[in-house]
This record gives sequence, C-alpha cells and structure tokens, in this order.
Amino acid sequence: MTPRSRPEPGTLGASSPRIFSRVWWLAFLPAGAGIDTRERVRLVTGAMLGMLVTGLVCHLAGASMSPGLPWLMAPLGASAVLIFAVPASPMAQPWPVIGGNTLSALAGIAGVHGMHLLGAPELAAAVTVAAAIAVMLVLRCLHPPGGATALMMVLSGISDPTFSLFPVMTNSVLLVLAGIAFNNATRRPYPHMQLSPPVGAISGEERQLDADLDAVISHYNQVLDVSRDDLRNLLAQAQMRAYDRKLAEIRCADIMSRELVTVEFGTPLQEAWTLLRNRRIKALPVVDKSFRIAGIITLADFLRAAELDVYEGFDDRLMKLVRLTRGADAAKPEVVGQIMTRSVRVAGMERHLIDLLPLFASTGHHHIPIIGAGERLVGMITQSDLVAALGHAANPTA
Repeated sequence: MTPRSRPEPGTLGASSPRIFSRVWWLAFLPAGAGIDTRERVRLVTGAMLGMLVTGLVCHLAGASMSPGLPWLMAPLGASAVLIFAVPASPMAQPWPVIGGNTLSALAGIAGVHGMHLLGAPELAAAVTVAAAIAVMLVLRCLHPPGGATALMMVLSGISDPTFSLFPVMTNSVLLVLAGIAFNNATRRPYPHMQLSPPVGAISGEERQLDADLDAVISHYNQVLDVSRDDLRNLLAQAQMRAYDRKLAEIRCADIMSRELVTVEFGTPLQEAWTLLRNRRIKALPVVDKSFRIAGIITLADFLRAAELDVYEGFDDRLMKLVRLTRGADAAKPEVVGQIMTRSVRVAGMERHLIDLLPLFASTGHHHIPIIGAGERLVGMITQSDLVAALGHAANPTA
C-alpha cells in the first residue's frame, strides 16, 4: 500500500464509492458481545448487587441527612454497566468513576449558577457537558456517565455544591467498593492496572513490544476504551496463536536435511567412525540396497560396543574397536551391522513436525529418519533442525 492510499487511523480506507457505501452501512450493525452465558450472568448479577447495596445505604443515609432530596442519581446506572460489564476499561476504574461523576456534578452546578450569563438553557446544557468532559480529560478521569451527571444538574436546576458530595460522590464510592468486592470475588481484577510495569520487571523484547505499542497508540490518536496492558496481552496472545498455527502447519518434508550420509550393514566400523568424525555428525542411518532403513549407528553405539562405561583406557579401547582386524576375530565386531541399533523410530514426510516434539523432548531421540514412498529414506531431522524450525515459526523474517 502506497502512502497515498494508506488509510488514516479510524477510517475504512475504501476507495470505491460502491464498496464504501456497503461497508459504511455495515457499521450500523452491532457486533456480538463475545462472552458466554456464565459471564453474562456474572455481570448482570454484579450490577444488580452493586446498585442494591448502594441504593440501600444511600436511602438510609438520605432519609436521615437530607430528607426530601434525591438519594440516588440516575447516571449511576451507566457507571454500574462500566464497573461490572467492562471492569478492565480505563473509564471504569475507581478514579474515573468517583472523580468523573463528582467533578462533572460540580461543573453542572457551576453551569446552573452561570445560566443567567449563558441565557438559553440549551446553551447552558451544551457548555456544561463540554466543560465536564474537558475537566475529566485534564484530570485523567474520563467517565461517560459524568456527562449525564453534569446535564442532570442543569436540567434539574441543582445549585447546592453539597449535592456533589451526597448523593453523587457517596453513590460513586459505594458502587466502586461493591465493584472491588464482586469483581475480585468472581476473578475479574479490579482496579485494573492501567500503567506500564517497571522497566526492570520486563525483558528487552517485552520493552520493545511496549515501545511499538505506544507508538501505534500515539499514531491512532483516539480515546481507547481498553487498557494498555489488555491491549498488550491481547497482542501477545494473538502472536502466540499465530505461532502455534504456523508450527502446526510445518511438515517433516519442510525442514528435514536432504543431504544424507548413510552406511550399509557391511560398512566397516573404521569407515563409519571416520564419517562421523569428518562430517561432525552424531548418527548414520543404515540402509539396505533399496535405501530402506535397516538401523542406525550413533556415537553411543560405538561407546557401548567398546564397553566404555569406565574411562580407564578410553582411547585404546575405542581404537581397538574401530581398527580393522587382520584375519578372523569372532570376538570383535567388524562392521556396522554388528553394533547398530536395529529398532529405529521413523516418520513420514507428510507428518506434522509438532507430532515429533514428544520424541525429542521426552524419549531421548536426537535424530529421526524421514521416509517417503516405498518406505525409502529421504531425509533426517535432528534436534538442530527442530530448534531452527521453532525459531523460524516465531520470527519468520529473521
């Protein structure tokens, strides 16, 4: 995409009027909540209990402190939606709820006192709501119900500043306390962390991810109703799912080593040993005339055949094993087939790499021969091949 056609943040980026019109109308369709029945019941129950506790306490307090005055403000219902339905939202945290509602109430009360200067009540309502939003932005307590709280003051003609303390602030404090108790009891962290973790608590790669995320958010330049750490966790989980998907798609044929070094049953031990040393490999597949797997010979097979379970005479005993014997000596192995491992785990070319992980991880296998048509040997996968494939799946551009 060229710079000229790159969509601005928050736009659809469609170029055709027909496509734009169709996509634009789709914007009016609501998306699903994306939660299960258990979560729906949880948030509905939380909102009910939170409002019940707040209402009971404030009703009793209002009857004794301010008889005849409202004891519960209407915008608190919207605050309850945020606290219990989206407790991770930056707008649902304790300070936005308490500060946003209380400061907005004060802005609304100030608007009532200044209504004679503004003249028309419509203008007073508009200026008051705008002022409440501006104050909330400056003091980092943006809370959508705050706009309704400010408007309620103007429409009701409430001019007493103490109304911001009771019921507004009192309602907000009680609802927040109910949210803290209920959300944490139902395993929803509240308050939800909004700031970045300390620099020393994260790795260099995580710090780079944070820097990239900050740059994207800054370029987006819109208020987000999701916390920064939730965005980070969602991004990390999406990357992990993408990694798992890429790993699940890798087949043995994609990563196996095709340049094979093999031996046969009758290959002399000295020749096999020389191949292992010169090629710096740890295993040699043993094949028959049809290139089918007959066994495998590894360094461990040489050590076992030379009875090198103790270090005394290590070099001499190993050299005696691999050295070609002049004449017949039935007591000493001479060819690969006499010491090779006959039971060999193999895998087909089309088998998924992820199926081999248990073999490498828990059974001690370091090499897996790969077979193709007619069960003929076509490749080998080593631990090094496996590690390289895992690294490439995690960072395909590296």
